[in-house]
Amino acid sequence: MEERELQAIAAQLRQPHGEKAEEVGEIMNKGNKVVNENAISALNVQDKDVILEIGMGNGLFVNKILNAANNVHYIGCDFSEDMIIAAEALNDAAVDRGSAEFYLTNAHTLPLENKSVNKIMTVNTVYFWEDPTKILAEFKRVLKPKGMLILGLRPKSDLEKFPVTKYGFKMYSEEELTTLLADNGFSVMRTDIEKEPEREMFGLNLSVHALVMVAEIS
Repeated sequence: MEERELQAIAAQLRQPHGEKAEEVGEIMNKGNKVVNENAISALNVQDKDVILEIGMGNGLFVNKILNAANNVHYIGCDFSEDMIIAAEALNDAAVDRGSAEFYLTNAHTLPLENKSVNKIMTVNTVYFWEDPTKILAEFKRVLKPKGMLILGLRPKSDLEKFPVTKYGFKMYSEEELTTLLADNGFSVMRTDIEKEPEREMFGLNLSVHALVMVAEIS
């Protein structure tokens, strides 16, 4: 691929937009199915949980969260207007009954009250956090005491193989992410990693790992 094409792909992965947004949302759903499902499992959803997801894309996995327990309330935040529109359309029944809501916003200025959510989940967004300290402080603000943070991602050792990640990706190893969380008031409770089958990505045959980290406020 040419450099200009790689830059365009990186920009879409960070913030799906325009005529490519729908296609990018579907590609992310397929490529990130394992890490999304593992992150949802790590949520350990309980009755009456209020769960915030940062960067939910087109919202394909919202119903898995809502159906995991009784009277769950879901809040999805994304800074792609196209993904907000798609998620609201895909989850219109949940929106209509008041069990799901979506906001167009950046992660460092969440439109939520202090101590209003039990758990936060985010998959493949940490690479794009321009100010991790500010974002993690915002997460602490909206989480209830002993609130959980579930991070799903590809580790640095995987992402370094992709030509697209040299454009705007901040990559983390498990150890680096653990340190980042600890420096910002989160204790890692456990880390799960699963090797996925080899598949073609960006013209390369690669095997990647689904890394899910579960942390709580220290």
